[in-house]
Amino acid sequence: MKARIERVRQRLDKEGVDALVVDSPWNRRYLTGFTGSAGVVVVDRSAVYLLTDFRYYDQVRAEAPEVKLVRCDNGVLDGFAQVLGGKGYRRVAFEADHVSVKTHKQFAEKVQGCEWVPASGWVEELRCVKDASEIAAIERAVRLADRAFAYIVDRLKGRTEREIALDLEFFMRKEGAERLAFPTIIASGPNGALPHASPSDRVVSDGDLVTLDFGCVVDGYCSDMTRTVAIGRADEKQREVYFLVLSAQKAGADGVRAGRTGKEVDAAARRIIEEAGYGERFGHGLGHGVGLEVHEAPRLSKLSESVLEPGMVTSVEPGIYISGWGGVRIEDLVVVTDEGCRTLTQSPKDLIEV
Repeated sequence: MKARIERVRQRLDKEGVDALVVDSPWNRRYLTGFTGSAGVVVVDRSAVYLLTDFRYYDQVRAEAPEVKLVRCDNGVLDGFAQVLGGKGYRRVAFEADHVSVKTHKQFAEKVQGCEWVPASGWVEELRCVKDASEIAAIERAVRLADRAFAYIVDRLKGRTEREIALDLEFFMRKEGAERLAFPTIIASGPNGALPHASPSDRVVSDGDLVTLDFGCVVDGYCSDMTRTVAIGRADEKQREVYFLVLSAQKAGADGVRAGRTGKEVDAAARRIIEEAGYGERFGHGLGHGVGLEVHEAPRLSKLSESVLEPGMVTSVEPGIYISGWGGVRIEDLVVVTDEGCRTLTQSPKDLIEV
């Protein structure tokens, strides 16, 4: 945590501000280790303060013993007066992406005499590159998702999408997941044409392709994987689309390397799908960063200028979606390296027919 705080202080110096107010729960956890659901962090050049209420005092002491706990029994706004009042701060930055206009106004009214400076993405930028402990936590979440896929793959036929999603969640929670990383997607038959389909009461049957997109949280960090499975023998078109997406997925992973931009990596995969005549059927980006949140920087997309760095963790997930027919998506998580990437997801990508 000390290294992370020091990098925030370097940003304070660079931007000419005296303190940063952190309201995002993910950024709060990243900087302090505190996992509670309420609290605000203030980082200045000499200390880190955590403002919270009675419900979390013992939790702060256990999870974030090095921060200065500010008791806010009368509300967090009163805590600002304790921390910021009388220090002569001229400029205080706040997370503009996470603070409402109303809350910003309350900040300014409670602590007057300083300029409140909107800051966007300061901590999120630090979170892009994962340290060894973060990558290890993501790997544990990935391993659990891999086990969940191995468990569920032979339990698809004859069940509803909802039943499959519930079974997956129960398995992962039973095996140690804190929670789901995001609502599970189970999309069978024509529902596979919906990239973010919600599980329905449709029964999985022979002739279906089934897309399973799911993940879990272990030690605060997320996994995210997608596999598409054939129920019974896949027909010619299903095989064509599946192996086209698989080729694009492999090309995208091969394109991941430190120094490349998100749009360069996206193009490596997208080119294969476009040349096969399915370009309009691949309407989302190739991938996204994964960490404390399941969607974070960097982005792999047609518009992304993000430059990949060693230690970034990102998904690689091309897909083809055909209305009325269905779809195929295949997704792995990879760690960016100087030489290319290391694939974390180990579930098989050969076409599985069950």
